[in-house]
Amino acid sequence: MVRLHEVLERWLSGRAPRTAEEFAAFARAHMPGFTLSGPDGSSLTRDQVLAWVEAAHGRTPGIGIRIREVELVAVDGPLLVAAYQEGQRGTGADRNRRATAVFLRDPVAPHGLRWRHLHETWMPETPAG
Repeated sequence: MVRLHEVLERWLSGRAPRTAEEFAAFARAHMPGFTLSGPDGSSLTRDQVLAWVEAAHGRTPGIGIRIREVELVAVDGPLLVAAYQEGQRGTGADRNRRATAVFLRDPVAPHGLRWRHLHETWMPETPAG
């Protein structure tokens, strides 16, 4: 999970070259049928997510993504469910979100897991000070 966010951060910042091979590191981690429930209530398919990410190469040069408080929620055979917090900085709209992800074990997938579903929710903003 952390490694995929590192791949995403490199892609969005433009630190990764814009090649099919580099993008494949992100795309292969998402299985056919992957869905995303975004923190704004949107619902996206795998194709929509991949198209957005591919087009966003280098658009956020200062982005930093931090994953913390990872918790394994459930394991049932090849399925795993994990919850975590994600913080993004350097985007111009820095926000934190909670996420719950469903994974399927796949020995040929990057890091042995493929993303099946991701649900994100905005966390309340904390006043500065």
